[in-house]
Amino acid sequence: MNKKTKSDTIKKESLLKALEKSLGVVTTACRNAKVHRSTFYEWYKKDNNFKEQVDDLKNVALDFAESKLHEQISKGVPSSTIFYLKAKGKNRGYVERQEITGADGMPTNFQIEIIDKTEDTD
Repeated sequence: MNKKTKSDTIKKESLLKALEKSLGVVTTACRNAKVHRSTFYEWYKKDNNFKEQVDDLKNVALDFAESKLHEQISKGVPSSTIFYLKAKGKNRGYVERQEITGADGMPTNFQIEIIDKTEDTD
């Protein structure tokens, strides 16, 4: 393994640890690991192993956020319960719908005109 590859490997490991601590926030992790953001994205694009590890960390961060949401639901926070139902309960009818109306709540009046621009050349 050449010097550059070994150095990159150490930097990647440092960046992955920083990403874990920052819950996947790239800018924060890059700053803490002293790696330029463009370098992160270059590695992410070209190194499949690095990409896999970063994607796994994204799932860890999502799991953490979901656990916090469940804590809030357990504490009886209504907005958390509503959010969860809107996100996960759609198949049970927990869907927010909006009606679009015209001025003063009146129905909108749509008119569609179809213009056929083809001409008969017979």
